[in-house]
Amino acid sequence: MRNKKKFWVIIPTLILSVVLYTSCQPYREFKRVPVYEGVVTQNQKPLTYDKSKKTVVIVANNAGTEIFDLMAPYYLFNATEQANVYVVAEKKNPIVLLKGLFIYPNATFAELETLHIKPDVIVIPAMVSVFQDPKSPVIRWIQEKNSTDTKILSVCAGSLVASATGLYDGKPITTHASMFEDSKALFKNPHWVQNLSVTQSDNLYSTAGVSNAVEGSLTIIKELFGKATLQKVMQDVQYPYADIKVEHKSFAVETGHKFTIANKLVFRKNRKVGVLLQEGVNELALAAVLDTYARTFPSALETVMTNGVSVTSKYGLTIIPTTTLKDVEWDEIHVLMPENLSKAEAETFKGTPIIKYPLVDKNYIINECLQRIKEQYGPKFENITKLLLDYN
Repeated sequence: MRNKKKFWVIIPTLILSVVLYTSCQPYREFKRVPVYEGVVTQNQKPLTYDKSKKTVVIVANNAGTEIFDLMAPYYLFNATEQANVYVVAEKKNPIVLLKGLFIYPNATFAELETLHIKPDVIVIPAMVSVFQDPKSPVIRWIQEKNSTDTKILSVCAGSLVASATGLYDGKPITTHASMFEDSKALFKNPHWVQNLSVTQSDNLYSTAGVSNAVEGSLTIIKELFGKATLQKVMQDVQYPYADIKVEHKSFAVETGHKFTIANKLVFRKNRKVGVLLQEGVNELALAAVLDTYARTFPSALETVMTNGVSVTSKYGLTIIPTTTLKDVEWDEIHVLMPENLSKAEAETFKGTPIIKYPLVDKNYIINECLQRIKEQYGPKFENITKLLLDYN
């Protein structure tokens, strides 16, 4: 009898444990930093340099760099058609972009030195663990290249790397609202501010959260290239404001929001989302879809291809997918360039719903993603996604 009682206590406990473990898988996936395990091809495209243009260098950590922090500035500065834009890392190996991509850097720090290329702008995205190592090649390189005529832009949690350089000591800096207090505790010397999308002090700039990589890039574009170029780039991406949005609501994720996330993980469908890589894909749109949907805590979020091993993006990045179509049973496949999707390619999805982003939808890509998330999970969870993007 006693054993039967134990049985009826243990079994429900085990079932609950399994349910909770399974439900938390999307959260573990959100936190997971993948490792590139493919073949490294060293004969990448040679660096092209136009001395008549400004030079923008986006620094990266091969082991992990935030995707929108890097890809949004890369696209926006390229869209000016007045800048050499390079993603630069310590090694020529693929960079892990979080979440959902591997890309090859355009150059290494050593290669830039050999070519005597001086940056006019340095962009600092969020990078895994770099701020914890004061001898990091990334930190040393930024310190060496700092000058009054080089603009430095810290994006989101790139503020930790920027703070570690010491360049922002006594200068205003901001970061993602949900990281603000922890960042301030780690680095006490910068002057931490909130409720601004972009800060500026002399040559030093910083942005609030992930989504504000756009505002930071546009601010520098306006200063370097003028209002006409700014308007051209804003129109290109369907920026939803008439001018750069400087006012910002620094709302952190709080306990009630975490309960909403937990409720979604346990009681709602946690989708397996694939994003198709296509030749000429728009870097900003690709990063926006991946980074926005990552914040819905899907059980899987990967990039895939119908054939080949890599694609070249609109502005020349070599992009490698994170998995193959056959490795996962997808709930939906997102296609950013449906006009280029052949019938044969569509048939490879075997009935999986295709989410299309047609060119005729002239809408800011983040807003387009948020609208669909609202339809899937409701306005409360849409708001959670906005908070996680710091899009307020």
